[in-house]
Amino acid sequence: MKRTETRQAQIGRLKLGGQNKVLIQSMCKHKTSHVEEVIKEINECAALGASMMRVSILDEEDAAAIKEIKKGIKIPLIADIHFNGDFAIAAIKNGANKIRLNPGNINDENKIKEIVELAKKKKVTIRVGANSGSVSKDFDLFDIPLSHKLVLSVKKHVEILEKYDFHDIVISLKASNIKETIEAYRLASEMFPYPLHIGITEAGPYDLSVIRSTAGLAPLLLEGIGDTIRISITGDAQQEVIAAKRLLHDCGLYEDYPTFISCPTCGRTQVDIRPLGAKVFKYLEDNNIKLTVACMGCIVNGPGEGKNADIGIAGGKGQYVIFKKGEIIKKVSEAEAYDALIKEIDSLR
Repeated sequence: MKRTETRQAQIGRLKLGGQNKVLIQSMCKHKTSHVEEVIKEINECAALGASMMRVSILDEEDAAAIKEIKKGIKIPLIADIHFNGDFAIAAIKNGANKIRLNPGNINDENKIKEIVELAKKKKVTIRVGANSGSVSKDFDLFDIPLSHKLVLSVKKHVEILEKYDFHDIVISLKASNIKETIEAYRLASEMFPYPLHIGITEAGPYDLSVIRSTAGLAPLLLEGIGDTIRISITGDAQQEVIAAKRLLHDCGLYEDYPTFISCPTCGRTQVDIRPLGAKVFKYLEDNNIKLTVACMGCIVNGPGEGKNADIGIAGGKGQYVIFKKGEIIKKVSEAEAYDALIKEIDSLR
């Protein structure tokens, strides 16, 4: 089922699913009971474009902290629960907008029923989140692909929720293996009417994660699969949000973001375009300028290769040309290049 056809789930004031908008989320890196640090982290991620944030619930202190955290943030809060269903109940009572239950380690149907009844009352969504590190024991020993184990783990849990007439469900099936993840989500999109949260789990540090996540998630996004996304990075949550925006933008799913083009440089390059390009892109991203901007290292081909850009610059020996839609509008010195380009960018905002 494509993202425009999935059932909608209400998460705080957000609607997830049933539309082409893919919501960005990340997960706090601090212990949830460290309230001030968590609030700061969430607000920074929200300012960058996160629609919701997830926190870990490891103990009663974490569950209790949700009440205070909610007072200091404006976006929905997701409580991540493993092993102990009582923490899910406490998180809901303290104001969590959504909870994540792992079918690999929460199996007591009586406890799940108790969680469901409270979630109904409080209008809280439940994400059934399976991952490759905690497949349901019922299927872990089956001689079938991991993707099928993930789907079966989720299916069993979803059927329990549906048994108690609960349908405010989101599903995730993450693996660190790209092919298994893609296959799992494709299967899930055919099997379930619910919105899908997509991601590659344990994807690694920034550079590795961006490559793995792009390789695994771009095919799904372009096929219309995925309603919300997290780029898992061994690093800051803020990096996760920015990486998600960049990926969604290049997939045509996040318009409110700059498009930046720069050449890889070669033997005919007579200027170092790299520092200029980095500085220009930072300006565009920091100011959320929705333009296509090109920084090219060659006066000969630069305006041609960047002809579709709203505005661009191309460098020769000690000299740059600024162009709009491929047409040169002025020549500037290397010292003037950055300020002159920014002035032209600002004139188009």
